[in-house]
Amino acid sequence: MHAAGEPAPQRDATGRLNVGSDDAPTDASSVGDVRQPGLPPTFDAFVVERRGEEVVAGVRRLPTAKLPAGDVTIRVDWSAVNYKDGMVTVPGNRVARLSPLVPGVDLVGTVLASDSPTIATGQVVVVHGNDLGIAHFGGFAQFARVPASWVVPLPTGLDPRRAAVIGTAGFTAALSVFRLERHGIRPGTGPILVTGASGGVGSLAVSLLAARGFDVVASTGKASEHAYLEALGARAVIGRGELDQRTERVLGPETWAGAVDCVGGATLASVLRTVRYGGAVAASGLTGGPDLVTTVYPFIVRDVSLIGIDSVQTPADERRAIWSQLAGAWPDAVLDRMAMDEVGLAGLPGALAAVLHGGVRGRILVAPWGGDASPVDNGAPGRPGPGAG
Repeated sequence: MHAAGEPAPQRDATGRLNVGSDDAPTDASSVGDVRQPGLPPTFDAFVVERRGEEVVAGVRRLPTAKLPAGDVTIRVDWSAVNYKDGMVTVPGNRVARLSPLVPGVDLVGTVLASDSPTIATGQVVVVHGNDLGIAHFGGFAQFARVPASWVVPLPTGLDPRRAAVIGTAGFTAALSVFRLERHGIRPGTGPILVTGASGGVGSLAVSLLAARGFDVVASTGKASEHAYLEALGARAVIGRGELDQRTERVLGPETWAGAVDCVGGATLASVLRTVRYGGAVAASGLTGGPDLVTTVYPFIVRDVSLIGIDSVQTPADERRAIWSQLAGAWPDAVLDRMAMDEVGLAGLPGALAAVLHGGVRGRILVAPWGGDASPVDNGAPGRPGPGAG
């Protein structure tokens, strides 16, 4: 995409965008980043830039000196595609707070240099949340530099690729499940509903709840995903239309002991009307819209609690404590099953378009050092991805 009246961005032989002086490859004789000797002079990154009312997005070669300030420099081994990453490519979005921006709200990689006594060179780490991929260059690049307080050492027993499958989505799912348990909801108290169950957070929530012994009912608008969700541990799978849609009623039948809601909007309102007395809903999504039209009756008549889940500003100590519990939380075979696609940086336009249209099951992994994989096709409506055309 590019603004009308401006020259179309030019691409080199590899398909990388050359937009502005920062995109010109640095001479090979350069010493690289003077702040971090030993790094190469340039690196590949997927860059999103606002151009008036349009958005230009694609792979660029950036000078290593353009890496942002931070205590820890990381070679990015893996990232993953999240809904928020898709949002920053939408013209007029209010998510991206920096332009140009390297998206990617999570990453797993190896520490190349550290000014922090708590982070060692050679350590494998996870980074997500805070301003990563929103107001600070994120994981869709071969290198990243971040504050030490954002960095979480990879837990023992968890390999980097599977950590990337977990990523922001799995952390959000775990926060949701742990908060329900803190509320007092335990296996045997009744069925737990997961909405938007075939997406990243939903899939990981279904499998985590099942692994912890809960009776899980998955809700999805995709009839083709029933077998997938059952394989993750859902006892039953229901269609979106099977939720109580009678908006004229302030309360519905007491059905769910609790719920993990990844959708928001009318779906969340329906869930709240049908939670049992004393139950709770952990809400983290807004793909169904940001508005919540409901009444106070679920809260004052059935003592239902609505628990907001935020994975962005989670304090560093809590973030590390939660990650320490995630090694072994999901069977390896389950995490491998969720990694539905893997793309290089050049494959990101199709992957981002798919996640925006709800055309993704599970997780799409990003390998910044991998080959230029073709854009994925998950059945999303045919529209050019960011930067196409």
